[in-house]
Amino acid sequence: MGRLRPVPKNQALNALVFLFAQVLNRELAQFADFARAKRPKRLPVVLERAEVVQLLEQLEGTQHMMAALLYGTGMRLMECVRLRVQDVDFHYHQILVRDGKGQKDRVVPLPRRLEQPLREQLENAHSLHRRDLEQGFGEVFLPDALARKWPKAPREWIWQYVFPSSRLSVDPRSGKTRRHHMHENGLQKAVKAAAQKAGLTKKVNCHCLRHSFATHLLLSGYDIRTVQELLGHADVSTTMIYTHVLNRGGQGVLSPLDGLG
Repeated sequence: MGRLRPVPKNQALNALVFLFAQVLNRELAQFADFARAKRPKRLPVVLERAEVVQLLEQLEGTQHMMAALLYGTGMRLMECVRLRVQDVDFHYHQILVRDGKGQKDRVVPLPRRLEQPLREQLENAHSLHRRDLEQGFGEVFLPDALARKWPKAPREWIWQYVFPSSRLSVDPRSGKTRRHHMHENGLQKAVKAAAQKAGLTKKVNCHCLRHSFATHLLLSGYDIRTVQELLGHADVSTTMIYTHVLNRGGQGVLSPLDGLG
């Protein structure tokens, strides 16, 4: 018989909560003082500005644009993938991130150097949408509440994805043929491959670009509260983790070896 693995504390607690609440119908006041397991603190991987340039140079086309957006706006991967046409505001040079983590909306800056490539991307997406409409398709997924409130909205241009999939697909829930957004795995694989081509020795992924965005803003002198708002953090203590880079070299301490004559 194989060796049994210990059950994580939080998992055991959740099982007990379910048992008492759903099966035994009993109050859980006796668990008020239960000590929850703490997650280990991990410092984020942050690229230097030169490393960001090297990484982006290994990407092309839409994948280059999306990776540049992750770094230039601080968006999460899925926030970028799920961008809709109406979320891009060229007049105010900003992007509205809808329903982010914690179901909160926020505004992030639209990098000026990406405005023209984004306009071209939208033109291509618009041509694709018009072709779908001509062929009797053209619908996009909307949350149930919005779809019921505005039944014509799924076919409107403003609700389409900025980065649509190259092919139509059948929604297994509704059976409707729609054009979804690009799959996130393609960008994830492209960023990883680009890091290898660039010879970067750090563990690079899409979220690493978000970490780099936050850290570089702090290095540029922006207030941590501003960075907190841009990242969509509920608590500033979450944002504080990026200050580790500002200390440079082990909390700003000069190694005694470097002090030797």
